[in-house]
This record gives sequence, C-alpha cells and structure tokens, in this order.
Amino acid sequence: MQSIELTFGDSTDSAIRADWARLAEAGIPSLAGHTSPSNSPHITLAAGADMQLPDTLRNLWQRLPLDISFSGVHIFPARTGAYVLARSVVVTRRLLELHRLLHEGIFGALPLTRPGAWTPHVTLARRVPAHQLGAAMDLLDLRLSGRCTEARLWDSNTRTLASLSNPA
Repeated sequence: MQSIELTFGDSTDSAIRADWARLAEAGIPSLAGHTSPSNSPHITLAAGADMQLPDTLRNLWQRLPLDISFSGVHIFPARTGAYVLARSVVVTRRLLELHRLLHEGIFGALPLTRPGAWTPHVTLARRVPAHQLGAAMDLLDLRLSGRCTEARLWDSNTRTLASLSNPA
C-alpha cells in the first residue's frame, strides 16, 4: 500500500501530537502509542495498493505551504463497537484543487481517496470503544488552524518515506 500525504509545520504537528497525548493519558487508544518514525500527523491525499504515480508528482511541493483549518471531528466506524476519531479539515478551493490535480495523474487510488468521495481529515485515534467517544470529545480543542508544509510518499511494503517537497 502506498499513500501520498501532506504533513504539517512544527506548531500544527505539535498541537495534533498533544491531542494524541491527551487521549492516551485518559486511557483512550490514540496514535501516541504508534511510535514508528514514519508516524506523524498527516492528511492522506491518495492511497492504493497498486498506484501508478506520474513523474509530475514531485511538483506537488510547488503548491505548499497550504493553510488549513480544522472544524470538528469525524467518527468513522472501524469494527463493531469501535471507531476511528479524526479531526475534520475544512475543504477549501486550494485544497480541492491540489487534490484534483494530484488525482489527474494517478491510477489505482482507492475509491475513497478520489475526488468526489474523499473526506480530508487527520486521524487522532483508532479502535476507540463507543463508550469512550464522549470522553475523547471532551479532551479536544476543536478550534485549530495550521499549515501543511511538506508532501510525502509512504510505501508500507518497503516501509519507506520519500519527500515530495524538494525539487531535487
């Protein structure tokens, strides 16, 4: 599986990691427990097992930085009785344009990451039991804005990250 992701500047990254930490301290499963160096707050733009990526993908850096705002949360079903908790990202014209241009050159992206079906978000926690959702919501300051400063390609097969933000 590969994914193309936007990552954040230091202050936004720190604010989201603080969400992860508050959830973990309250005994709520969060991404704070995932300590791999590749784990950082991000917005997934595209994902797929067999994506064909264009050479122009490296031009993604030209559209950054990108200011974003968060607006509430998304709760996605994960499995019976458990949920994914994520910060909602306000959809702006610049974000949609970047997403659309990216998908014009990619083949094999999962349907839920394609234009028209994509829900931009930043995951905070996975496998949250239903009875902990209220407590989790009380721990989050939902008024947050930030800046996406980097783009990267994550390949879970090779467990490698490649920057898409440098024109080299």
